[in-house]
Amino acid sequence: MSENPNIDNLIIYQRNRINALPKIKRLIQELKFFLSFYQKSYDIVINLTDGDRGAFITKLTRSNTRIGYRNKNRMLNKVYTYHLPEQNYRHIIETNLDPLRLLNIPIKSKQVEIFCNKHDHYSVEQYLSNFDRLIHIHPVSRWLFKCIANETMANIIDYCEFELEHKVVITAAPVESEIKKVNDILSLCQSKPLNLSGKLSLTETAALNKRAQAFIGVDTAIMHMSAANDIPVLAFFGPSGAKNWGPWDNSLMQSGYTLRNGIQIMGKHRVISDSRDCQPCGKDGCNGTKVSDCLMSFDIDIVKQNIREMLIE
Repeated sequence: MSENPNIDNLIIYQRNRINALPKIKRLIQELKFFLSFYQKSYDIVINLTDGDRGAFITKLTRSNTRIGYRNKNRMLNKVYTYHLPEQNYRHIIETNLDPLRLLNIPIKSKQVEIFCNKHDHYSVEQYLSNFDRLIHIHPVSRWLFKCIANETMANIIDYCEFELEHKVVITAAPVESEIKKVNDILSLCQSKPLNLSGKLSLTETAALNKRAQAFIGVDTAIMHMSAANDIPVLAFFGPSGAKNWGPWDNSLMQSGYTLRNGIQIMGKHRVISDSRDCQPCGKDGCNGTKVSDCLMSFDIDIVKQNIREMLIE
């Protein structure tokens, strides 16, 4: 169950478990899942995705107020009573607030939050009790084409440990490809950061992050969790765009990401991106390689300068 006090219930679609079932049992589980929405009464349904599954579920709820994106499927294009505007180059925070605008509900704050419990804090403190000054680095993404060069990340880790004299704590998901990526990076380091890759849950990672003086990483959910914790973020962007996905500063009401690429600052957070005409492209690497060239050649001195300035502010 979520630690968020604003959520009463989570309905989870267990994709991996259901897909592993035999065809007949899978069909039965799918029907049970869909019928659960039909059997309950909902006042308002808001779908923030544009896929058919969400639209079909919205239709099953029979709610009088149904908000979502226009659907290309003719059978589903009349599901919604209110249609959300396209995201275009607006920040995801703004698009997630669009339902309130459609319902004429005033937007008084644009702060984002992440929640964890006492157990999460206790768990991570077992690893961190000997360290006062921490920098949390999450160097990987589920999509490895979002990652910077291993050599650059190793240089950043050594800089934070040796010159800035902060203990670096590394996290990653318990996924073989991510663990291998972290190990490849660490093999290039001269320092000995604390490697907690694959050892923490998401909420434990959030608790760890709260103890840090800064976060460094790529465009991932962990980056957004750090921003929600009000921890200064330095994030590297390549195929994805900061206009849509940059770390959000909770003290501001307007996005600071007004450029297509390059170095941008929003409050306490910084985004470092190359300045290529093709960027952001939204592609999974260059020319089918699963590697993004725009993330492979950052000037390490400029990166170090931005980390140092971010810590001082």
